[in-house]
Amino acid sequence: MEFVGVVDQVIALLRQRGRVAYRTLKRQFQLDDEAIEDLKIELIVSQRLATDEQGTVLVWTGDTATPLAPLPASFQPVSPPAPPEAAFAPPEAERRQLTVLFCDLVDSTVLASQLDPEDLRAVVRAYQDTCAKVITRFEGHIAQYLGDGLLVYFGYPLAHEDDAQRAVRAGLGMIEAVGQLNTRLAQHHGVQLAVRLGVHTGLVVVGEVGSGTRQEQLALSETPNVAARLQGLAAPNTLVISAATWQLLRGFFTCQSLGTPLLKGFAQPLAVYQVRAESTARSRLEAVGSAGLIPLVGREQEVGLLLERWAQVKDGLGQVVLLSGEAGIGKSRLVQVLKEHVASEPQAWLTLC
Repeated sequence: MEFVGVVDQVIALLRQRGRVAYRTLKRQFQLDDEAIEDLKIELIVSQRLATDEQGTVLVWTGDTATPLAPLPASFQPVSPPAPPEAAFAPPEAERRQLTVLFCDLVDSTVLASQLDPEDLRAVVRAYQDTCAKVITRFEGHIAQYLGDGLLVYFGYPLAHEDDAQRAVRAGLGMIEAVGQLNTRLAQHHGVQLAVRLGVHTGLVVVGEVGSGTRQEQLALSETPNVAARLQGLAAPNTLVISAATWQLLRGFFTCQSLGTPLLKGFAQPLAVYQVRAESTARSRLEAVGSAGLIPLVGREQEVGLLLERWAQVKDGLGQVVLLSGEAGIGKSRLVQVLKEHVASEPQAWLTLC
């Protein structure tokens, strides 16, 4: 069969199936690699009836009204086995506890009026790159770039026990990083940037939103909306959090209450706080200790063993004690009790977490 005839037969096959692997075409029409390349040029470049997918599959893009060349009698297309229904089902959405951070530039409209569009693009990209580096350091996920705003998830796709802390540390880090960036921007563009940030923690459902080529993994619930509203309450270069996030941070950060404003679009007022700085607490027990711990009950034997081993250490006999048990059973609290017992002694402590 002449090559033109092969092209017609491939068009008919491709129009019928929608997708055909190059290996299938080689086997069916006895084509070599050079003939496959010529076929791709004819269908993709010349006639614009198909596209290439990852160098392995030819995908039909032509009009369904394109005339079909008859398939040869010897050609009997075999329908591929139907995949299970799960193969056609969209990815399952996930219900998650998420901490959402929303960051926006202050007076971006004024900034746009001061700069040439190319300079504005350079400034915004420098700001976005600076923030992205900080977010990556705390393993956050930038869900969307909204003009000069950033929508960031902590808890998806990677979840951590301390996602709320990570979000706030990232926010404070972004404020500091933008301040450092301003030194360079002032020299090259004569501008100074400021940001507002809002953080809220709550339940969401994360899944694909959109259709076709415009699909995104977004979290749907009121949680992102609250974070955006909180951002609007923040003064330039400050971070505002909700009470839900504050409950997860107590002791790790110093916060100032901003009252209970009524956020736009919400029926009930919401307690909000401005994060002032990170505290010196290095563990959750140290953080909770500022609010007071309840007495330790029923651990006299374990505490006595630890104090006995400590006494042997002071006599020059090195000791190793393994505390093992399920999460939440009180291992860290026992260590904390030991530290409190010997806090007045002139010894150096090294804590590894």
